Amino acid sequence: MPDYLVKATAANGQIRAFAVSTKAMVETAHTVHHTSPVVTQALGRLLTAGALMGSMIKNHDELLTLKIAGDGPIKGLLVTADGQGNVKGYSYAPDLGDTPAAPMAVSDAIGDGSLTIIKDMGLKEPYVGFSPLVSGEIAEDLTYYYAKSEQIPTSVSLGVLLNDDGSVKQAGGFIIQLMPFTEEETILNLEKVLANTSSMTKLLDAGKTPEEILKNIFVDLDLNITTTEITRFLCNCSRDRVTKALIAVGEKDLEEMIADGENVEMNCDFCSEKYTFTTEDLRALLKAIRK
Repeated sequence: MPDYLVKATAANGQIRAFAVSTKAMVETAHTVHHTSPVVTQALGRLLTAGALMGSMIKNHDELLTLKIAGDGPIKGLLVTADGQGNVKGYSYAPDLGDTPAAPMAVSDAIGDGSLTIIKDMGLKEPYVGFSPLVSGEIAEDLTYYYAKSEQIPTSVSLGVLLNDDGSVKQAGGFIIQLMPFTEEETILNLEKVLANTSSMTKLLDAGKTPEEILKNIFVDLDLNITTTEITRFLCNCSRDRVTKALIAVGEKDLEEMIADGENVEMNCDFCSEKYTFTTEDLRALLKAIRK
């Protein structure tokens, strides 16, 4: 079954909610990047967050980037998402040598650092939000980011459950946000429900779907599921894009590459696709630049 996301409102529009299943997306990242268990969990959580936050994008040509930088061995994570359900990402250090039998904690792998959110809305300058990491568990860090950087009361829950061989058993998450006009009684009711809600990994292990997760939370808060959307791990790299990147390095660097007499191999960080350019290809690029 493909990954999908549901959007919903509750309490007569006072609350908006998003829930997603991302098993296939996270397993694709695990397979492409050969991630060890803790990296699969960390990257999987951020990919899931990307799917959730990407679904809030209003225009299809907008792009969202989530970047975590930490002093732990994982070093950092980068995820991008668009408004069409396409998400991609990678870890700066994909294999930390841990095993499913002896996994490392995500917070230890990330360490202390920062979370940066970049929203490219097609304007002259993108919006850049920044906050320190409060736990390195990612969900808590995003909850803090929303409260401090965007002043939106938000609850974020993310989870990745692995099989004994390190492959992805389940993955998913939810984001719940209060609207500015939310009544105090509604806030108190939601706080009580969330305090008694099982962890995301327990919900996923029980086989709960995105709809069931939200129904479990909003039992008495008039849940209204409005939209269901497909989401996926998808990289839009191409030889044409890589060619443009090579042209951008300039004549001098291209001349040096040609003088080396070796093929140039360009790798995509997001999907690990390899693009090879021969010296003849490079000469053609140089000729095109000079024209």
